[in-house]
Amino acid sequence: MAQGSNTMDTRFLQSFIYVVETGSIAAAARRLDLTPASVAQRIKALETDVGSQLIVRAGRTVKPTLAGNRILQHAHTVLNEVRDLRSVASETSLPAGPLRLGATPTGLTQILPGVLKQWVLAHAHIEIYIEPAPSTVLYQRLLNGHLDAAVMVHPLFDLPKSCAWHGLRKEPLTLVTPSTMLVSDPIKTLATEPFIRYDRQVVAGKLADDYLRHHGVRPRVRFELDGIESIGKLVAEGLGISVLPDWNVGGPPDFAIKRWALPPPHMEREVGIVWTRAGVRAQLAQTLVALAAPLFKLESVTGPS
Repeated sequence: MAQGSNTMDTRFLQSFIYVVETGSIAAAARRLDLTPASVAQRIKALETDVGSQLIVRAGRTVKPTLAGNRILQHAHTVLNEVRDLRSVASETSLPAGPLRLGATPTGLTQILPGVLKQWVLAHAHIEIYIEPAPSTVLYQRLLNGHLDAAVMVHPLFDLPKSCAWHGLRKEPLTLVTPSTMLVSDPIKTLATEPFIRYDRQVVAGKLADDYLRHHGVRPRVRFELDGIESIGKLVAEGLGISVLPDWNVGGPPDFAIKRWALPPPHMEREVGIVWTRAGVRAQLAQTLVALAAPLFKLESVTGPS
């Protein structure tokens, strides 16, 4: 875009969004695979086009000005509309990509590899952009229109009718200990051994906390954190025990840790794919679900069709 042009380049809007999201021109440049100087030039050109300064340096970071904050949501809207326009312009039976797909860390490692292998075999010409994040973040980004679909944990509330859900698998809560520990009474073990608590702000962590309360257990909490794989590694190092969803359902065993069934009540989280029904790329999300369903035993779709 030439200086003073009446045509705004959407790439410059994307650069502005990345600078705001990362708080750094250098970090935005890495995401865009550009030099920091190129990103700075884009921001300057955008500022010239709109006639206002959009970012300002604050210490070692940059932040949006008042004008920058005002146009930020509009910038997202413009980029979403441009993506939608390109998708509906497809000359095939499916919308053009990319499908913007969010996934939790365990979704990336335990669910998506097999599904993406099927996608490449069937639709290699349609790109998928994958964004890793916790379920709570993915859900908000889906509602805000930044994602088309997400592999995530079903929240502890009903999804709005604007969203469709397809469950892929249920993961029961299980006691996780070092492989060398012998457990005869899981409840007694939970009450006496050092405990690594799964973050209570996430679904499985809240379920685990409810389970402990049900049995009147006040665990000897040593750490509390989000991240099933991270907690599993701490357990494997002998730093404590935990209550986690059985994230390796159908996967290879981890010989450094051992899982023990918990007495009732049986609690479980459900992992699946959620997408927006009215989205331009909803058909791509449904196509992804159709490829995923045969790979998993759970095939329950909730909500109105």
